[in-house]
Amino acid sequence: MRYSLKQLHVFLRVAHHQNISKASIDLSMSQSAVSSALSDFETHYSMQLFDRKGKKLQINELGRAIRPQAQALFEQAQAFEQLLEQQSTIPALKVGATLTIGNYLAVGIMAQYMKQYPGAQVQLHVANTANISEQVLDFQLDIGLIEGELQHPELDVFPWLEDELVVFCSPNHPLAANTSVSDKELLSARWILRESGSGTRQTFDRATSGLLTKMDVGLELEHTEAIKRAVEADLGISCLSKVALNDAFKRGSLIALHVPQRNFRRHFYFILHKQKYLNSAIENWMALCEHTQPR
Repeated sequence: MRYSLKQLHVFLRVAHHQNISKASIDLSMSQSAVSSALSDFETHYSMQLFDRKGKKLQINELGRAIRPQAQALFEQAQAFEQLLEQQSTIPALKVGATLTIGNYLAVGIMAQYMKQYPGAQVQLHVANTANISEQVLDFQLDIGLIEGELQHPELDVFPWLEDELVVFCSPNHPLAANTSVSDKELLSARWILRESGSGTRQTFDRATSGLLTKMDVGLELEHTEAIKRAVEADLGISCLSKVALNDAFKRGSLIALHVPQRNFRRHFYFILHKQKYLNSAIENWMALCEHTQPR
């Protein structure tokens, strides 16, 4: 082989930062050493992986094409080295979760994971579906747990849990006493919704097809708790995952509305880069998730 794992690592970190200076800090190497390793890697194979404009680097089409396999190869080498050294710890894990999953499921799963695997390192990043998928594509996250439906040629998407959105209001709202709510009543209400780009909003838009453009949307908020507080304050009605609402329904601070003519069912999903090496940490996390049920 005319390349080294060190050169692969340098290429991957420069591809991540698209900046020699930031990559050198990440790698604890001098800028000249990083530049030299990257230059040697490119020269050995007579290729150029980045477009250079002065000190600025931008990964080009060839660099993007080889990056997934380089990432998988480097991670396999790390796992092999760990096996040779007979380390008892499992690899660090970077998990991304959309807001409902992150706030109501992932923290509990993480606690179980760290209890089951003492000393395990887990980072949890919470954002909307669009943001999580971008970070999985860029190898910033090992695995994503998302609410929205997603199709991408570089991502594997696996169904995880069944979920359902619920339309709800405050106990003082005029619709609270209704046994069911018609489309006409949905249109008469003022709505507080999740932002575009979220899995919850994607499901809501699909379920209310034909009504959405006529709805009175007063607020769009990024956080489920903020939406719940706004509904409790009688600023409007909303629609969120049942997982996020169960406690409020039990307390009576929010009231579920029955909308039989609309389908609010959906799935939660795992997403992984197709070139991602499935190390023991990812496999253990997924296995634990499979045994998790919303309360």
